[in-house]
Amino acid sequence: MSKTQIDQPSPLSNSMSRTSFFIEENKKSLLVIGCTIIGLVLLYFAYQKFYLAPRETEAVNQMFKAQQYWEQKDWDKAIKGDGNFPGFEKIIDEYDNTKSANLAYYYLGIAYLNKGEYQKAAENLTKYSGSDPIIAPEALGAAGDAYVELKNYDNAITFYKKAVSKGDNLFAAPIYLKKLGLVYEEQKDFKSAVDTYTKIKSDYPESATATNIDMYIARAEGKL
Repeated sequence: MSKTQIDQPSPLSNSMSRTSFFIEENKKSLLVIGCTIIGLVLLYFAYQKFYLAPRETEAVNQMFKAQQYWEQKDWDKAIKGDGNFPGFEKIIDEYDNTKSANLAYYYLGIAYLNKGEYQKAAENLTKYSGSDPIIAPEALGAAGDAYVELKNYDNAITFYKKAVSKGDNLFAAPIYLKKLGLVYEEQKDFKSAVDTYTKIKSDYPESATATNIDMYIARAEGKL
C-alpha cells in the first residue's frame, strides 16, 4: 500500500512569502522612502536647472573682462577687476561651485605667478580641478614652478610628476620632465636627474626639448 506524499513548499515559495509579508508590514515606510528618493532626484534637477545653470551663465558673462585683462598681462585688473567688472578673486567668491569659478583658480594662479606672489599662485593653482588637455597639465606644472620659487622642492617634484602624467604628449610632458630633472639636480639627486632627462630622449625624441637634452644628461652624469 503506497503512502500518500505530502507536497512540501519550495524554498522559492517560502522566500516569496517572506518578501510579501515584509512589504505588507513595511509598506508605509517603503512608501516614505520611495517618495523621499523621488523628491531628492527632483530637487537635484531643480537645483541644476534653476539655480546652478543661471549662476553659470552669469559667471561667464561677468568673467570675460578679467580674461581679457589676463590675456593683456594686466595682472592687477585680472585679479581685482576694474570697478565695472569683477576680477578672478571676486568670481571665485561670488560664483563658487560653478565651472567658471573653478577655471578662475587657474587664471588667478597664473596671474599671481607672473606677479611673483608664489604662495598665492600655488594656493590657487592647486585648487583648480579639471581634465582640459591643455589647462590641466599647465595648472599642475605652474604649481610646480611656484613651489620651486618657494624652494619647496618636494611639492615641486610632486606637481611636475602630475603634470607629466596629465599632459602625456609631445609638447607638455618633455617640458615638465626637464623641469623635474632640474629640481633633482638642485637636490643633488643626480641619478634621478639622469633618469628623468633620459626619459625625454627615449620617450619624446621628436620633441623640441629633446634636441639638446644630451647636454643635461652629460652634466648630471658628470656629478654622479
